Order: sequence, then C-alpha cells, then structure tokens
Amino acid sequence: MNDILCQRIERSARFQTLVRKRQSFALLLSLIMLVLYIGFILLIAFAPGWLGTPLHAGTSVTRGIPIGVGLIVISFLLTGVYVWRANGEFDRLTRQLLSEVKE
Repeated sequence: MNDILCQRIERSARFQTLVRKRQSFALLLSLIMLVLYIGFILLIAFAPGWLGTPLHAGTSVTRGIPIGVGLIVISFLLTGVYVWRANGEFDRLTRQLLSEVKE
C-alpha cells in the first residue's frame, strides 16, 4: 500500500511543483547568504583598514562589528523567511498533494 502511494505522489504534477518551488526558493536564499558572507570575507581580506576604522572618534567600535552582527541577523531573518513560507505555501501544497493522491 505505501509503495503505491509513494509512486502516486512521485508522478503527481503537484509534487513536481512543490519540489521545484521549494528547491528554487532554498537555492535563492542560500545564494543570498553566500554572496553576503563571501563579500564580508573579501572585505576582511582586501579592506581590513576600512573595516577597522572606528565608527566615530573616541569609540572602539569599528565598522566591521555592525557589519558582522548584521550578517548574523540577516541569516536569522532569511531562516525566518524560509520557515514562514514553508509553514504557509509549502504546507498548503503538501496538504493538497496528499488529499489528491489518497482519493
């Protein structure tokens, strides 16, 4: 019984749509994070003086600190965006798929 259900799911157009949407969205978010992270690493490598410049006179907080913290915050936000979409659109598509193949 389970093998038949799995075969019906794999052949479903909804399943193909779900897989394609989920993979392309995950790839997009991964590429965004990768570009930001590589950009930060390149800044460290090629502009350490700029990153090490204090934000204003008399402070020890440099430009690199808020940029690094921002990178971490962006990673949490992108994770939240993925979870929000997964709990919304992807779960809805999964429910529709399961109701379709169980009929």
